[in-house]
Order: sequence, then C-alpha cells, then structure tokens
Amino acid sequence: MPTEPAVLIAAAALLGLVVGSFLNVVIHRLPRMLEREWRAQCEELAGREPVAEPAYNLLVPRSHCPACKTPVQTLHLIPIVGWLLTRGRCAACGVAVSPRYPIVEALTAVLFALAALKFGFGWPLAGALLLIAMLVALAFIDLDTQFLPDQLTLPLLWAGLAMSLFFGPAGDGGAGIGGAGDLPPALADAVLGAIAGYLVLWTVHQAFRLATGKEGMGYGDFKLLAALGAWLGWQALLPIVLIASVTGAAVGVALIVGRGRSREHPIPFGPFLAVAGWIVLMWGDALLPAALRGFGG
Repeated sequence: MPTEPAVLIAAAALLGLVVGSFLNVVIHRLPRMLEREWRAQCEELAGREPVAEPAYNLLVPRSHCPACKTPVQTLHLIPIVGWLLTRGRCAACGVAVSPRYPIVEALTAVLFALAALKFGFGWPLAGALLLIAMLVALAFIDLDTQFLPDQLTLPLLWAGLAMSLFFGPAGDGGAGIGGAGDLPPALADAVLGAIAGYLVLWTVHQAFRLATGKEGMGYGDFKLLAALGAWLGWQALLPIVLIASVTGAAVGVALIVGRGRSREHPIPFGPFLAVAGWIVLMWGDALLPAALRGFGG
C-alpha cells in the first residue's frame, strides 16, 4: 500500500493526471448530452418523433478532432504529454487544440497531490479526491455554460452524506473540519450542512429577486453549496460563502474596470464556490475558528 508520503503524493499526482483527462471528457460532453436529452423531450412534448442521432456519451464516440473528425491516437491521449507531442495541434489536420486540456489535467494532478500531502493514506483522502474531482468538473462546466448539472451536484451531495454515515465520527462532530480525522464530518453536521447550504443561497436569491425583479443566481449554486455543506459540515458554510463572495466581487469589478465588461453580463458563481470549498477543505481547520469568532461564535 502506498503509505510512504513521497510515494503516496506521486501516486496521487499520477492519478490526478488520469482523472483530469477524464474530467476533460465530462466537461466537454456532459452539457452536450443534456442538450440532446432536452431536445428529445421537447420533441416528445410537442407530439413529434425525436430525431434519431448517433450515440453520444462519455465513452462513445472515441476522442477525435472536432475539425476533421480523425480519432486521436492512443499516444496523444496521454495526459499533458500527448498535447506537448503534437505541439497543441491535431496531428491530422493541424488545427489548434485548446491548452485547457493539459491545464485541467495538470490542475487536477496538483490538487490531488496537495490532498495526499494533507490527509495521508485513508478514507479521508479518498473522499477529498472525489470532492476535488467533482469541483473541478463543475467549475469548468459552469464557466462554459453557466449551468451546474444535477447529474453532478446531486450525486456529490448524496456521496457526502454517505461518507459521513459510514465513515464519519460519532457525536456532534464539534467545530473541527479540514483535518485527516475530520473529513467527513459527523452525520448530524453533514445533514445540517446540506440543509443550511441550500437554504442560505435560496434565501439570498429570493430576496434579490423580490428587490430587483431579476434572477441573481441559479438553483445549481444552491445545490453545490448544499453538497459542500454535506462534505464539510455546517460549520464550513460561513467561510465558504465569504470567500466565494469576496473573490467573485473582486473578479467582477476587475472585469468591469479592466475589460469594460457590462454590469448586466452574468458571472457564474459556481467556480467561486468550488474554489472556496477547496480552500476550506485544505485549510478549514485554521479558517473556521477565525470565521466563527468573527460571526460571534
């Protein structure tokens, strides 16, 4: 078993490269799969026969160039290495391949390695890796589509509750999060985190809509925060919301001032929630006491 720290970190990084490669598929294909389902449902509701389309899911068809449709060679599917070998271009037609593919792979590898460094070998690390992978996928899908699919947020929420049910500590869990022995939290803290996580943003959304008549955020954001509450406990919600709100506001101001972006142009909140959730996962044991003191806890 890879219990030596250096071996464990290296193994986690390699796993992160492989998982990151698969996440690229999920990020690209899942929204398109859902669009197909919605089109078919619309056709059925209209009383028409859905248009037959070729099979399209996370496994079929094989990875191929979107321009010339040539299947990607096995050697070029190796995370990061494949992109470097082709110099970021299709080996068949030479069209540019987005650098985001190796970025997602490298990012996932780094995040997995950091989690291994923090948590060590055991169930907390397994949970952390699953949470990180889902957060990466959700963040990039939201950046692309401004949509957080239930197909990811809801399984993530239930997985967090299941982790607490089977592997969480007994008792109320106290206020500790972020340590190898505190992920997952106690079941009561996880359930309260899921409930409060959803209600916090839902309440903000309803208040904003009543005040302005506009939609401030999507329901996917509520579900993502509920999932983070399930994984990290209700105590994590305050620092997550604070970090996400501050960074989101800072990025929004920077886009308006630096790039002249319209104030009416929506900015997805999911990536900021994902980043904040990761920060609390990694350093919540230091952030949480300060947040609770600031809140009067």
